[in-house]
Amino acid sequence: MAKHKADEALEEYERQLVEVDGEFCVPQEAGQARHYIDLGPIFGEVERSPWYLAKKLLFFIPALFLFILAIQLMKEGAAALGPSIEGSFPFANPISSMGTGWLGAYFVLSGSPVAATAISLFGADAITKLEALTMLSGSRMGASFIVLVTGFLYTLRHKQQRSEGLSIGIQAMTMTAVQYIPGMLIAFFILRAGWLEGFDWHASAKMESFFGRLWGPIVDLAAEHLPGWGLFLAGLATILVSFNLLDRVLPQVDSDSTASKRKSWLKRPWTMFLLGCIVATLTLSVSVALTVLVPLAVKGYVKRDEALPYIMGANITTLADTLVVAMLQPGPGAAQVVLAEAIGVTIVSVFILAFLYRPVKDNVLRLDDYLVGSNVRLVGFVAVLFTLPIVFILTGLFFRT
Repeated sequence: MAKHKADEALEEYERQLVEVDGEFCVPQEAGQARHYIDLGPIFGEVERSPWYLAKKLLFFIPALFLFILAIQLMKEGAAALGPSIEGSFPFANPISSMGTGWLGAYFVLSGSPVAATAISLFGADAITKLEALTMLSGSRMGASFIVLVTGFLYTLRHKQQRSEGLSIGIQAMTMTAVQYIPGMLIAFFILRAGWLEGFDWHASAKMESFFGRLWGPIVDLAAEHLPGWGLFLAGLATILVSFNLLDRVLPQVDSDSTASKRKSWLKRPWTMFLLGCIVATLTLSVSVALTVLVPLAVKGYVKRDEALPYIMGANITTLADTLVVAMLQPGPGAAQVVLAEAIGVTIVSVFILAFLYRPVKDNVLRLDDYLVGSNVRLVGFVAVLFTLPIVFILTGLFFRT
């Protein structure tokens, strides 16, 4: 009798369970489903020990200090370099500045420092608003190339999955171009129309005064011993160090756990788009956010077409750290440039997902198959990726704006 009642109770309990993403959850109240989103499978197991938090804090404080110091150094250096840079090679025109941002991201293996450079130069009136916009877009193109390099290195160890590893890198480059070229044009019209003139996002006078008291002596000391270009390079080196420290603070993406329990997430375009936005925001690096796709694709967790919305989402929120740099500039114009870029790329991305996802996906995969199918074509593709920014830069020798 007791066993029969227990079986009935178990059956009643199971009837109340609600399936969410392949798992069963207990409703909070009768007839109410309780939805629980677990980010653990994305970022691995979350360690909560006091020592773990203390280590994060030990890295975060110097990372933040160096980040702001780098911005102050770059602002001071850009102000000194401004008169000599303005209108000169390789910032002579918007096309040349785009090539500079693109090729610069190759050399530092990251787009964020180059984007910060563009914003700092604009804040010092060394380059125009349009040149800052194109250099920012170029830095995003260069950052996606790092994913292709990672895919190539990964396939050296997994030669049997050569196409999967390289495909993610090719898709990252292709989708970045698809998003950022029309997105940049939209951003240009937004800025030209003055629709963001009301956004006054920049450091207040009180904050500038605080920065001057805390970081000013260090900047003054550097200015006494370094020329303008040396001061700017010191700021660029400092921001690279700060980003390295931030990498130790921010969540580490675990490619194995990402596809464990939430594999169904990886099959939904809009969910993958949102996931790409979240990962790029939390890691502050599109390179990190996209590189995690390489081992997932090689291991078969993510199909090529399923990766495209993730790439699109990551390409939008990767501008978060650049917006912070822009808000630390003297005027509101720098933040308006970054916001216009983000709005333009978002419009393009949402439009593609809503109306053109199938044809865009088919054409990207067709190009992917064409390039991966031949070593000659693949080498030619990489050669084009290096030739284009160089050609763009060289236009600065022939005309100026």
